[in-house]
Formats: sequence, structure tokens, C-alpha cells
Amino acid sequence: MATYYDKVMMAVTDRPQKRGDFIMQVVQFFGQSLQYGSQHIYQSMPRMLTLWLDYGAEVVAAESTAERSSTSEAMRQGMRSMLDKLNRQMAAISEKLAPYQFLIALPQLVSRICHAHADVFAQLRSILAALLCEFPQQCVWTMMAVSKSSYTVRVRRCREIFSLSQTNKPELTQFLNDMTRLVDRLLELCNRAAEGGNAATTLSIAQHFKPLQRLVDDANRSPILLPLQSQMTPTLPAMPVPPVSHVPFSTASAVYLTSIDDTVDVLASLQRPKKVTLLGSDGRRYVMLCKPKDDLRKDARLMEFNGIVNRCLRRDAESRRRALHIRTFSVTALNEECGLLEWVPNTNGLRPILLKLYRKLGLYMSGKELKMLQLAPNAALDKKLAVYRTKLLPRHPPVFGDWFLQTFPDPTSWYNARLAYCRTAAVMSMVGYVLGLGDRHGENILLDSTTGDCVHVDFNCLFNKGETFDYPEIVPFRLTHNMVEAMGPLGAEGIFRRSCEVTLRVMRDQMDPLMSVLKTFIYDPLVEWSKPPKGRSNESGEIRNEKAQTHVNNIEDRLRGILKSKTKPCGLPLSVEGHVSHLIKEATNENNLCQMYIGWAAYM
Repeated sequence: MATYYDKVMMAVTDRPQKRGDFIMQVVQFFGQSLQYGSQHIYQSMPRMLTLWLDYGAEVVAAESTAERSSTSEAMRQGMRSMLDKLNRQMAAISEKLAPYQFLIALPQLVSRICHAHADVFAQLRSILAALLCEFPQQCVWTMMAVSKSSYTVRVRRCREIFSLSQTNKPELTQFLNDMTRLVDRLLELCNRAAEGGNAATTLSIAQHFKPLQRLVDDANRSPILLPLQSQMTPTLPAMPVPPVSHVPFSTASAVYLTSIDDTVDVLASLQRPKKVTLLGSDGRRYVMLCKPKDDLRKDARLMEFNGIVNRCLRRDAESRRRALHIRTFSVTALNEECGLLEWVPNTNGLRPILLKLYRKLGLYMSGKELKMLQLAPNAALDKKLAVYRTKLLPRHPPVFGDWFLQTFPDPTSWYNARLAYCRTAAVMSMVGYVLGLGDRHGENILLDSTTGDCVHVDFNCLFNKGETFDYPEIVPFRLTHNMVEAMGPLGAEGIFRRSCEVTLRVMRDQMDPLMSVLKTFIYDPLVEWSKPPKGRSNESGEIRNEKAQTHVNNIEDRLRGILKSKTKPCGLPLSVEGHVSHLIKEATNENNLCQMYIGWAAYM
């Protein structure tokens, strides 16, 4: 019923005064549906919250002086009273729903913490405070990033939520204080400049980070949950149970921080991230990467999206039979430019693997040699193609299959690893294509040396951002000759193609829930499309909305099988098979590969 009203509302855009009535109905029915279990929670919850929060923002805009002239007083009055009703309705719904149901939309709620309407924020504050009282260990990691924000409004609002939750549950005070101190110390660790130029070095916790050591060893500090993916993802009830009785997090298997290893490895990459080992209460070691100068909020939201894609793949018989999945890991932002990443163990980057094999064969090309072969972005295609075919390919024959033979010596494990590689590479290729994920160079694709799984990292270049680079990215995903060769005698045909088709079909079938999660993410104020000018005028908001709308339309077109190209207009939507066929052709086409930036290493 709610989705029906939602569609009707989209159709009657010419009567803004009717919009409020429709939103009331949509919110009411989504709220009702959520009381009967969580089967459609990923469609209902994000959409319900978006409608409510956006309508609040519309009312604020209509009240502002610039808008006053264009909207009549009667209409503003109507919008105000409608928003009051809507707020009361949201209050009633949040009373009836179980707290864990709001948990799946926690990042969305937190991102709207600066809402300009006082009544809307009051309701938002009570929802967030209730969540913090109910699930302090999980929510606090998301909230901490806001409390450390560089925007004073965000910090102030976050403190209001903290103080409200402390009023409702006084024992949280100590826990929140300890947590704040821990995050401060971790930020120090992230931002610490490492001596020793660009090489990898090590630091010592006891020597360089004494306050962190003291805090972790303090016997009186509150227990703090490790931000592992397994512990941050709520389990939803499999059947409509009475909402009160369901426990979304297993308390028996919860792992808390007990101590921290003394050695901190500083990695040699550009931002000098630091690798720390935390000891859990289960006696196991958990490796985390402290990454400075990188906004990880986008990565965190994308990991959530990948989690939902995994749920869709698990529900589908064909993809379950093939065990199709995306390898995910937890991403915790600590503020706007630092965060913690769960370290994926036993993985090697594709580029280091290949370079090692080329060195053995005596075919290694130095960076200097490669730089000399890089042509200007506007050089003629036949010149680029000639360099690619005559200079680059002969020095980089396909050798990736040898890594599988060396790493998995017995036939069964070798076959299973190659199967796992083809399937995980296919799933991420399709998801990456739909989201416009770029920058898939050899360091951002890792391979698990125990299972053969293909793991993608660094999701900063989303929504076709790669097309705007100096050397525009024109391939839909990475499928170079090395990757094809490792897939066995059939290459990209067979397992890879079939897995791509199954994944794309599942994503098409589940378009509604996937798009409702993506839309909240794309319109999220945290995702910065255009850095607003210093004066922070309203134009940036409008540019952001237009850009966001374009991204939504592009993703919907890709899911429907509509191709867009700069030269020819869009034709009819393609079938799943035809779509996959076209994408594999584009990804392996030498005319496209030879135009890529030399650092992307299309020849590898």
C-alpha cells in the first residue's frame, strides 16, 4: 500500500499542496508494515525516514525569506500543520517499533543530525537517544565520528543526544567518557607523522602513545566492543516474531577490547596508514588499519550496501548454489578524515603478485621505463594501441595462472580456489559497474591466499568519478588479460560470465530495496558531490541535488539494461545476457585498455 501511494505521489508532482497528504499515507503504511516483521525493512525504513526528514527540510525552505515570496501564506500554514501531524505520527511509530528496526538506518539518522527544523530534530534526537540506550556498544562507534566532527553544529547536536541518553540511562556516562577518550587517542595514532621518509617503519605504543597504553590497561574502564563487522551487523528475525523478544546481537559471542600489541607498523603507501593489533576478550588478535586523510564514511555506507547485496544473493537459489558473495569488512569512521578498517588477513594485492612473477621471469619494467611510454590523453588512438601492443604486452605476458598453481599445490584446492576467484571477481565486477566504481588498479584488488577469493578495497571513486580523471576511465570494470588467463581455458566465458549473469539478474529483481538504500546514500549530506564555496551559499545544495539525481538515474538505467554512450543515443534495454556480453567486450577491448592511465596498468 505504501509503495503504491509512493508511486502515485511521484506522478502528481504538479500539486505540491497534495504532497503532504500523500507523505502522511506513505509513512503510515510503511510504519504499519514494519510492525509485522522485517521482511521488507530495507525498502520501508530508509524510505519512510527520507520522506519525513525531507518534508521537514521543505517546510524550513518554504519559511525562509527567499522562498516566502513564491509560496502563499495559506500554503505555508498547511505545510506547517502537516509537518506537526507527521512528527506526531513518527513519534507514534517509533513507540510501536522495536529499537533494532531503526538500527539498520542508523547511519542515515546520524547523517541528518543537523536538521534545520527544531521539532523534527527533537524527534530525531529521541530516536537516536533510545538507540544509544538500547545498543550503546554498536551505536557509539557511529556517533563518535559525529562528536569529533569539524562542524560545531554537529558536535553540539551530538552532545545533546549523549546527554539525553545519559538522563534516561545514567550508567552510560562512564562508558561515553571512556569511549571519547579512546577515540581521541586513536585519532592521535592515525595522525601521527612517521619519521623515516617513505619507507615502511614501526612505532611502539609504550614509547610513542603512552596515553593510549594507559587507557587500554586501565582496570576501571568500561568494556568496549571491537568494531568488527560480525558484531556491528544486527541479525533480523527470520519470521514475524513479537518485536520485543528478538535480540539482534549475540551477547555470548561479543568480543571486547582487552589490550593492544606494542608494535605499530607504518605502511609505505601515500597516506602512511598504521597497522595495529588489538587483543580481544576471546583471546584472539584482531588487526586494524588506522587510516588518516581519507573520508571513510562513503566506504562505510558502501560496505552496508554490499551487505544488502549479499543478503539478496543468499536468498536466490541460483546464486546460493554458486555461493556468490562479496567479501566485506568493517569500516569505522572516527571523524571526517580518519578511520579504522578491519584488516583482511592472508591477502596480497594483484599488482605485487604479478610483479613478483615478472621479476622471476626477468621481465620487470621499472616505473621510469613505464613513464616514458605514457602518451598524452589526447594522443591518437592508433599510437596508443601501437605502444600497448608492441611495447607493453610483450613485456607483460599473462602469468597470473601460475600464482594459483604455486599457492594451491594440490588439484582440489587449486580448482576450488580458481572457482572462488572467478565467482567473487564476477560479483564485484557487476556491483562495481552498477555503482560506477572506478580506480580498480592492482593495489585495490586483493586475493586471498587461503581461498582464492577476490577482495576489493578503497571505494572512494564511486558514481563514475573515474570518467572525470585526466585519463578518463572507460572500461566498466577490471578484466585484463592476466585476470582472464587465470580463469582457466574458457577465460571470461563459462564460470565468470554465468556468475555475472546471475548477479546482474538478482540485482535487477531486487531493484527496489537496493535503490531505496542507494538513494538515501546518494542524497546523504555526508556524501560531498561538490565542495561548496567558502560562503556556503544555497547553490551548492541545488547542484548537489541535481548531481545526486543524475547518479540515481544512471544507476537505475544500468539496472534496467539501458546503455548510455557519448556517441550514440540509448537503444532498447538489453537482456541480462546481452548486457553482460556487452560489458565483457568493453572491459577486454584493447582500444579501451590502451587509453587507460599507465598507473592503472591495463597491460597487467
